Amino acid sequence: MTQHPAPVPAAPPDVGTPAPDAGTPSARRPGLPGWGGLRDLEREAAVTALFDRHHTELVRLAVLVGAQGDAEDIASEAFCELYLRWPRLRDPAAAPAYLRSVVCNLVRMRLRHLQVVRRHPEPGLPDAGSAEQEVVLREDHREVVDALRGLPDRQREALVLRYWLDLSEAEVAATMGISCGAVKSHTARGMAALTKALKECR
Repeated sequence: MTQHPAPVPAAPPDVGTPAPDAGTPSARRPGLPGWGGLRDLEREAAVTALFDRHHTELVRLAVLVGAQGDAEDIASEAFCELYLRWPRLRDPAAAPAYLRSVVCNLVRMRLRHLQVVRRHPEPGLPDAGSAEQEVVLREDHREVVDALRGLPDRQREALVLRYWLDLSEAEVAATMGISCGAVKSHTARGMAALTKALKECR
């Protein structure tokens, strides 16, 4: 009797790619399957532990890649998305990279939205950030932060992830969803542009 191989289950999504609706407060969605029970208690404990370890880092990341006063909201939204996608993660150890990826994508989406609604932005006005965001900014040279915000999104993200968060090129690539070669290119171009901008400020 001929034996047929069992069907291979579909692989869960790549943890480096945020959900398409990452910009929505999905933690409030009702009627999600699988809620309640031991598995959700385990998931809640795991996400809570990640929140304790990475929340401040993610707020800092959001600020440095260009969040305009809503860095804490963006970090919290990233954890909501992680909670919802937890059962589909291939490796829970990859959760920090997923969180960083969601934060970068959310900031990028918000910046693009602001470019649409702010047809005539007023230069030089400070962002109305939260107290925690102000602390993050005070810990870094303001002129560096200002110069970073003038860079293209990808260059800014590559520099922040590589040098401020001290991630490896492979970790940066996983977070940004690009190759290591692209990380090197964005980092080199970003560093050159940042150096030039800082020289012009002085």
